[in-house]
Amino acid sequence: MSDHTDLLVIGAGPGGYACAFRAADLGMTVTLVDARDRLGGVCLNEGCIPSKALLHAAEVIREAAHMADWGISFGAPKIDLDALRAKKDDIVGQLTGGLGGLAKRRKVTTIKGTAQFTGANSVDIDGKELRFDKAVIAVGSAPVQLPGWPDDARIWDSTAALELREVPKTLAIVGGGIIGLEMATIYSALGADVTVIELADQIAAGADPEAVAILRSALETQGVTIQTGTQVQVVKATKAAITLTCTGVYDGQIKAGAVIQSVGRRANGDKVGADVAGIAVSDRGVIAADDAGRTEQPHIFAIGDVTGNPMLAHRATHQGHITAEVAAGHRAALETVLIPSVAYTNPELAWVGLTQAQAKAEGRKVKTTSFPWAASGRNLASGGGDGLTKLVYDPDSGRILGGTIIGRNAGELLGEITLAIEMGATLEDIGLTIHAHPTLSETVAFACERALGTLTDL
Repeated sequence: MSDHTDLLVIGAGPGGYACAFRAADLGMTVTLVDARDRLGGVCLNEGCIPSKALLHAAEVIREAAHMADWGISFGAPKIDLDALRAKKDDIVGQLTGGLGGLAKRRKVTTIKGTAQFTGANSVDIDGKELRFDKAVIAVGSAPVQLPGWPDDARIWDSTAALELREVPKTLAIVGGGIIGLEMATIYSALGADVTVIELADQIAAGADPEAVAILRSALETQGVTIQTGTQVQVVKATKAAITLTCTGVYDGQIKAGAVIQSVGRRANGDKVGADVAGIAVSDRGVIAADDAGRTEQPHIFAIGDVTGNPMLAHRATHQGHITAEVAAGHRAALETVLIPSVAYTNPELAWVGLTQAQAKAEGRKVKTTSFPWAASGRNLASGGGDGLTKLVYDPDSGRILGGTIIGRNAGELLGEITLAIEMGATLEDIGLTIHAHPTLSETVAFACERALGTLTDL
């Protein structure tokens, strides 16, 4: 490899490869380093993409069973775990292989290795020195490991869970955030008896409680047991099972054939020798960066999970584009707080912007409006269950400030609300925009019409 590059990007996840490709498009000589055999980071290799492939399989299983109510029966599914695993891996391979091709076409030099800073303008990559003019730290995050737990192959993190090693008869998931709930959706559809244990009083922390109540009810109908306000105190592994002793709202023991730890992720900022380059790292592995991605060293940037919450791939990608442009001499910055969140459960839960609870905590005067999916023709005609589209708006101007959707394809529908908030749209702007009928997107317009007093569908 060359001993010098204009821009060094450490980490080839959604933020890293997006940054590298954008910088190359802007004329920079770029080197992209990652320890994995394939580009794509956690998201493509062991996170977003494999989980969505398995969630699709879970959705098909549930849809097939649901069609019995419509007079169409398929019988019990026969699940070939090896074939399902191979299909998931094939999808991952297609996407990561495509990234390799894009890197070659852009003349981005890719190196498989582990980079460690040796100074403010140099790194060591497995024994070889590389000097750079500018660098981007995009090394992501790793699952949090709970202390004091036994070392047992039946205790998985999210990465191990997506390897689909087996479908245990009983599965306990510690943590009721997005990842934990998605794992519950997958494994319950595949036949496991799933229990979710969440320390907080609500699963999907931060989301609208009314929407979360709908999600919880749906998951429980699917056979998932949810224990909120509950803490795991003791974990014991025997040949027969993993036993979790819990206290709180649920006080007792839960025995499971396997356990998934899903209590969040920790930034990897302390794994690249950032301090040698003059960059401070917090005790949670986070590297501070401004809205242009710059760290304490103006020529070294940080993007994605390594900069802290929200740890989401689309945030990292957007930061990657911005940082590449700044590094190439352009003016750019992350000037939005609108980072959409989606739980790809069944039904999906998606939200963006200000929630009613946040507004109350901040002392802001807001109003809400909503439309129940029980009155959506498209939802009912497609066999959809309970759902809701809910908007938070300014009562004086009518400007949209936030939105939550619970229902089928909620993540796809959220884009309209996100754009509306970015554009400063009001209830009238959306309510007077003609939406195709029958569609789920109509529920956004209907929620606006309800607040305006013009709704005729309720």
